[in-house]
Amino acid sequence: MDTNIKQNLPAALWALTISAFAIGTTEFVIVGLLPTVAKDLQISIPSAGLLVSLYAIGVAIGAPVLTALTSRIPRKKLLISLMILFIIGNGLASVAPGFISLVIARIITGFAHGVFFSIGSTIAAALVPAEKRASAISVMFAGLTVAIVTGVPLGTFIGQHFGWPATFIGVALLGVIGLITSIILVPGNLKNEKSASLKEQLKVITNKRLLLTFLMTALGYGGTFVAFTYLSPILQELTGLSESMVSITLLLYGIAIAIGNLIGGKVSNRNPIKALLWIFSLQAAILVIFTLTVHHTIVGLITLFIMGTLSFASVPGLQLLVVQIAEKHLPGTEDVASAFNIASFNIGIAIGAYAGGLIVASPLGLGATPWVGAIFVVLAIIVTLVSSRVNRK
Repeated sequence: MDTNIKQNLPAALWALTISAFAIGTTEFVIVGLLPTVAKDLQISIPSAGLLVSLYAIGVAIGAPVLTALTSRIPRKKLLISLMILFIIGNGLASVAPGFISLVIARIITGFAHGVFFSIGSTIAAALVPAEKRASAISVMFAGLTVAIVTGVPLGTFIGQHFGWPATFIGVALLGVIGLITSIILVPGNLKNEKSASLKEQLKVITNKRLLLTFLMTALGYGGTFVAFTYLSPILQELTGLSESMVSITLLLYGIAIAIGNLIGGKVSNRNPIKALLWIFSLQAAILVIFTLTVHHTIVGLITLFIMGTLSFASVPGLQLLVVQIAEKHLPGTEDVASAFNIASFNIGIAIGAYAGGLIVASPLGLGATPWVGAIFVVLAIIVTLVSSRVNRK
């Protein structure tokens, strides 16, 4: 590794982290803005929930498909192009005259998101010596966690006080900062990873062990988003919190997610499947408990904090399990497997948010979203048990 890259190492990683922060904020901030957007565009809360689902579908397509199609483009050039696409998507969202144009802007931004996290990991790894690769990738993904902790409540506050278009302008400006820092700090001589052939991609999506893990990812993460997508209306209508209190609660929820992510990483290091069984079991239980405590402010908020700790705790274990299975059974396909797992997370978000919308629109209403989410997580537990048996064989 030449000295120029070594000197730029911390700064180049910061450029990726800033971009990840901007992208994470735009994905999750809509959760806090659902009631505001629905009221302004004169649509129902479940319809507004499609802004979460369709963004996630954009990411799910972007991660494996667009990553493969752009594999020959130099890494820095692709990174800069993605940030420009991200800025355009959020700029269009800020001036969207109606629901359909806002949906299209969200899908465009989702495409950029999917490819960014697929190539961002390989860029982060290329910036450091082999023994520091995992740490470099975790620094980049820290941007996503920080976005949930600070970007989402801040974006929600801006949207509630200055209108939701102001939030998208703010996120676009974050994208501009990510773009400028990437142009200045990311080295231009990064080698492209060898692109996976169609045959290799087919191997990944036809491998039984990996398919079970992708299903665990989609169901476990999907269970979170049945309720998480509609958290803002739940807190306002059922728990009785004011708009400003919802922003503070989202901040606390974000802190809980960050704590859960760290705990999930530590407990999953040795035996990810065993850890995932525990995490999913506790998550299903707390979702059911939240159904009962949601109408009581103090108890409901305590339950919500525990729910936040568990809701993203499975992420490190699921990512680790995918890489371990790919290394053992399909060496050389780790990147492709990771891209498909990013797609699986977002398929889970899309299905969870859509299912939540159906529940909210049905006679069951908002209060049923946590226990319906628990059903998804119970299905994830069953798939994890099957996966455990298959992997033992």
